[in-house]
Amino acid sequence: MELKNTRNFCIIAHIDHGKSTLADRFLEITNTVDKRKMHAQLLDQMDIEQERGITIKLQPVRMKYKEFNLNLIDTPGHVDFTYEVSRSLAAVEGAILLVDATQGVQAQTIGNLYLAIEQNLTIIPVLNKIDLPNADVEKISEEIIHLLGCKKEEILACSGKTGEGVENVLQEVIKRVSPPQENITQTRALIFDSFYDDYRGVVASIRVKEGELKKGDKIIFMGTEKHAEILDLGHYSPNMNSDQLLENGQIGFVVTGLKELGNVRVGDTVTLEKNPAPEQLPGYKEVKPMVFAGVFPQEGDDYNSLREAMDKLKLSDSALFYEPEHSQALGFGFRCGFLGMLHLEIFQERIWREFGINIIATVPSVAYHVFKTKGDDIIVKSPQDLPEVQQIEHIEEPWMNVDIITPEDFIGNVMGLVAERKGIYSNTEYLSTGRDQRAMLHYEMPLASLITDFYDKLKTVTSGYASLNYEFKDYRKTKVVKLDILIADEPVEALSTLVWDDEAFKIGKKIVNSLKDTLPKQQFVIKIQATIGGKIIAGERISALRKDVTAKLYGGDVTRKRKLLEKQKKGKKKMMSMGKGKVTIPTEAYLAVLKR
Repeated sequence: MELKNTRNFCIIAHIDHGKSTLADRFLEITNTVDKRKMHAQLLDQMDIEQERGITIKLQPVRMKYKEFNLNLIDTPGHVDFTYEVSRSLAAVEGAILLVDATQGVQAQTIGNLYLAIEQNLTIIPVLNKIDLPNADVEKISEEIIHLLGCKKEEILACSGKTGEGVENVLQEVIKRVSPPQENITQTRALIFDSFYDDYRGVVASIRVKEGELKKGDKIIFMGTEKHAEILDLGHYSPNMNSDQLLENGQIGFVVTGLKELGNVRVGDTVTLEKNPAPEQLPGYKEVKPMVFAGVFPQEGDDYNSLREAMDKLKLSDSALFYEPEHSQALGFGFRCGFLGMLHLEIFQERIWREFGINIIATVPSVAYHVFKTKGDDIIVKSPQDLPEVQQIEHIEEPWMNVDIITPEDFIGNVMGLVAERKGIYSNTEYLSTGRDQRAMLHYEMPLASLITDFYDKLKTVTSGYASLNYEFKDYRKTKVVKLDILIADEPVEALSTLVWDDEAFKIGKKIVNSLKDTLPKQQFVIKIQATIGGKIIAGERISALRKDVTAKLYGGDVTRKRKLLEKQKKGKKKMMSMGKGKVTIPTEAYLAVLKR
């Protein structure tokens, strides 16, 4: 196959701007998938992706169009899955920047665009959804020109739904994206994704950067220094199709039969044993988890199954971080790091769906940098790790650069919300002129005020029109205290959180109230208290369930009735004093606290 006829590209965009639908049309035009097998969002292979209508995993596919071989990677749009996007971009030469003609440029459009510019990719701006009655091609084209500095005639227009203009987009990809570079002195391939197959072990998705790989070749994974033999290789279309060899510039998969999950790492370089390359390809920046939560199996004996499940998930989700943790209340589990709340939610759902394990996740917190009086410093990812107040010199928390795009009418609402969350205003840019102006507001904000419900609140105050993107900036000094929750005088570790000291009372009150609404009643009174260092700052009570012990009485002396009620009262007191008053906390209660 000639190199000059190969094109590698991906589609980047904000959430819901039509990436997967456009990919469906590409597959139809190139006859890659049989018409009978075609369905919407074909490249979104997970059930959870189909149900939620979002892309979570990148998905490669090879298409044949005229004499050209086109390798496409479909990418996610949500900020929590940016790492998937950056890995896809390292495997291609061009990117289609897709913009919804009704919504215009959004925060993630810009975030993903910067990632593509960092990789020096050819960028093709495309307006999608031009078939919709409220599509405003003129206005959105102006926004793209303002963003990219391109000419108006360079912007393509299409409809992923009806197929209008889609073939023209394919032709422009062939025209504008450069073919891979010629290089045959040695063999090197970059692993940009991987997953676990029960029968074949770890399967690595690769982009061959130099040379070629054949079935039966002896190879080395340069990062882990593991030797293996290629049992099978081929390309995605979108199912796995075996080939005899993968050449320079091609994207495909390699099966080595390795069962050890740590041996095949995303970002590693594959080279030949007989003529090894002197150095690795530049891999990926190590991703930093932003949100930490404790994850424990509901059944204690599921611990090992949970570890195996997380090992397998880690293969297809490189941004996941975890280390073992022990909690007095919840037993053995893991402290896990995620890129955001959606990432945590998807992780929980995948653990349940793919491996059938029920888990309890503790209240998420960010990683605090704690400087101790003795001169050493530690990273605190869990409320239980926070040292005693006397040992702390000062604490620093992560701050983010935040970009919010909103219609002009809602600027006041957004500014009010961000000010409430301790945000610092930087500046405002306008994306378009004339009617229906949209502005991009730049802020610096503590990550702690972003992770719980900021996105939901932002959507509420802007009637659903605003979009959000954020990235790490630096660590800054802060005052943080540990807020403990006691239920029936027992501390519940899973509900402990680290909060700003000036907001501790407000948050304690909210948590106590949400627990009062969600905990089921028991045979005795339940006390719910929020405490800081032993001092109670908020409290509530749930009254006891009362069984009608006098139901069997009718008429007669009233003292008989009183006697039974007294007996019941004593019984309840005895239950409390003997510690029978244990309260099991249902998952709904944990979730209510998360959402507070």
